[in-house]
Amino acid sequence: MNIQINRDTLLKPLSSVSSIVERRHTLPILSNLLLEAKQDKIVLTATDLEMQISLSVETAVGGELSTTISAKKLLDICRSLPENADITMATQENRIQVKTGKSRFNLQTLPANDYPLMTKNADASNTIIKIGQKSLKRLFKQVEFAMAQQDIRYYLNGLLFEVNGNRLNVVGTDGHRLSFTSTELANSYEKQEIILPRKTVIELIKLLDESEDEVTIEVANGQANFAFGDIRLISKVIDGKFPDYTRVIPTGHQNSFTVDRMMILLSMQRASILSNEKYRGIRMVLSANSLKLISTNSEQEEAEEELEISYGGSSLDIGFNVTYMIDVLNNSDSESVIFSFADANSSCLVTVENDNNYKYVVMPMRI
Repeated sequence: MNIQINRDTLLKPLSSVSSIVERRHTLPILSNLLLEAKQDKIVLTATDLEMQISLSVETAVGGELSTTISAKKLLDICRSLPENADITMATQENRIQVKTGKSRFNLQTLPANDYPLMTKNADASNTIIKIGQKSLKRLFKQVEFAMAQQDIRYYLNGLLFEVNGNRLNVVGTDGHRLSFTSTELANSYEKQEIILPRKTVIELIKLLDESEDEVTIEVANGQANFAFGDIRLISKVIDGKFPDYTRVIPTGHQNSFTVDRMMILLSMQRASILSNEKYRGIRMVLSANSLKLISTNSEQEEAEEELEISYGGSSLDIGFNVTYMIDVLNNSDSESVIFSFADANSSCLVTVENDNNYKYVVMPMRI
């Protein structure tokens, strides 16, 4: 069984699916990807048993092939070949020969029948949502940085994906800060929520492009399926109860000011240089038309930044983790942001102009 394919045709889809392959796995076949070719298309599939990505490429391959091959080695070979090289692949028993020009590589294979494919839950009660790729990517990017990493509360290591009526709400939190965004859907649905694992969200951000081509999302029992372009992604969902975000997002914070996003971002980055490396605390001191950002560390060093702002609310002196503030400013594309406070013991609400659907909440810290 042999096929021919152009190196440039293979490289992008190969790198897209290879990114989820675990290097060190107890099952050797999970270091491989499934490669299937028929007349005019080639399908590449990778899985880590929690998530599976399949990518089909329309191309004349001139033969048939079905095997599994080391994802990393095949990707490294393709990257190292000259542009537009034609690759021939031929299998024989448990080996595959990859050759182009005067280069030859003989690699081990494992049987395609042994590959642990995840199957899509086919259930009539599945919720099917359609949304533009660009819109979905933007929603994920607005909140993914607030997800927890390796938290013992496993349900925080992912994003809440909630369909409610004609709204799609996406929420990330690590218990110290929360990022919420929402968009309107074309249709209305019964309320349904799932928690998408961190790895799935990060892969989707990489795979989705900036077009308005639709993504079809199927939310099934314990599973979420995403189909867009030539890509099919199946992901298990995190079993658990996500915190009630509606109780965390404050309403009626009276003391607020609007400020240029880049100006406050640069000030915070400068002030953070002398913050305590472990706690990353910064004081925001608000008085009439003035905001001071003050940080100190265990060596008694101090940084102070003062910004002129339009502010006529109560005087406040309130501490926050500066990294959490920098994260939201870095992940926004708005020219100005709005900071709102109640008092020195309450959370800070960050919103952006011209987008009522986005809210970011940071809990205060004692400094």
